[in-house]
Amino acid sequence: MASTLRAFAPSFNRSPSRAFSIKTQMDSFARNSDAHSSTSKPREPPITLQEWQGWGSTSPVPTMVTEIIEELKVLEKNIDAQMSFGGTGGKLQGYFKTLEDKKHRATYQALGSSEQKLQFFSARQIACRLLGSQDYLCQKCWLPFEDCMCSRVKHCSLWHGARFWLYMHPKDFLRQNNTGKLLLQVFGVEATTLCLYGISEHEEIMWNAFKSAGKSKVCCLYPNKNATSKGVQEAFTSELSTKLENPQQMTDGDGILNFILIDGTWSNSAAMFNRLKEQAISVWGEDIPCISLATGSSAMHKLRPQPSWDRTCTAAAAASLLFELQLVPKFSSVGLEKQGEALEDALEVLLEALTARRIRMGRSITRKVRHASSFC
Repeated sequence: MASTLRAFAPSFNRSPSRAFSIKTQMDSFARNSDAHSSTSKPREPPITLQEWQGWGSTSPVPTMVTEIIEELKVLEKNIDAQMSFGGTGGKLQGYFKTLEDKKHRATYQALGSSEQKLQFFSARQIACRLLGSQDYLCQKCWLPFEDCMCSRVKHCSLWHGARFWLYMHPKDFLRQNNTGKLLLQVFGVEATTLCLYGISEHEEIMWNAFKSAGKSKVCCLYPNKNATSKGVQEAFTSELSTKLENPQQMTDGDGILNFILIDGTWSNSAAMFNRLKEQAISVWGEDIPCISLATGSSAMHKLRPQPSWDRTCTAAAAASLLFELQLVPKFSSVGLEKQGEALEDALEVLLEALTARRIRMGRSITRKVRHASSFC
C-alpha cells in the first residue's frame, strides 16, 4: 500500500494526459457512438451535480465516476441490453452483467499500477451504486422510498470547533444499513464531509484541509493495535488542545478539530487506515494521530453484530466521542452531550426503520455473529 499512496501524495500532481484517467477498449464504443453527434448540442452529463450532491457529497462529480457511467450507458446501447440491478449493494444482474464483467475485469488487469486499480475499483463501485439507486433510494437516508425515515431524524448543529470527515469505503456508499450517513443527516454537510476512499478528488480535498489545519488539529478515531493511540481524556488534555483556550470564542477556520471516522467493514478498515497513515507520513513525516474510545457496543448490534463487543458502528462511535469530549473541562460548555444524544436518537430511528423493513419482507430481525462483520 505504501507504494500506491506515494503515487498521489502529497502534491496530487497530474500529468498532461491526466494520470488517473483510464483508457480501455471501452473507448472504441464511445467513439463509435459519439461520432455522429459531434456537431449536435452538448450532451447532458450522465449524472448531474445536483443529483450527485444530493447523496451527501459537496464535491464536483468525480471525473472517473462520470466516465464509467458514460461507458456503461454506451455499452448498454451497443449490446441492446438494459442494465438491471439487485441484491446487496445494487449489483448488476443478467446478460448485461455477464458482458460488463468480462470487460471491466480486462480493464482492471490492464491498468499499470495498484493506485490506478484502486481508483478504477472505487469509481466503478460508486458508478454502479448511483445507477442502481436512482428512483429507488431516498437521497438523504439511503433507504427505499417506502421506508424513508427522514421525517423522524432531527437536525442538530455540531459545535463549530469540530468537523467530522466520513472516510467511507465505496462498498458502504448508499448501503441501506450504513450508519455513517446519519452524521450527514443530523449535522449536515456544513459539519460532516464525505470522503470516498480511492476517489482522488475527495482525498485531495480532505488532505488539503488537513495540511491547512496542521497535524495537531487532526486525529483519526480508530482502535489500531499497531499504532500509538490515546484515550479522549488523555489526548485532549495534552498537545491536541493546547491552542483551544476558549472553545466558545473560536471562529470558523480558527483551530477547528478534524475527526476522521473510517466508515467501512472491519476487514476493509485496515487498508483504509494504512492509506491514511502513509499519506500522513508523506505530509508530516509522522503517523496520523489516533484516539480510541472507552465505550463499547451500540443498538445496531441487534442487526449488524460486530466482531467483538468493544467495537461499534460509525454513528455510535461519533456519539461516544462527543460524550467523552463533554467530560473534558475545556469542552464542557459547548453542548456536545446534546449533539451526541441527537446521533443516538437517529441511530434508534434507523434501527426501527430497518427492523420494520425486515419484518415486512419476511426476513429475520436478528443476525448471526460473523468473524468479520461491519463497521457500519
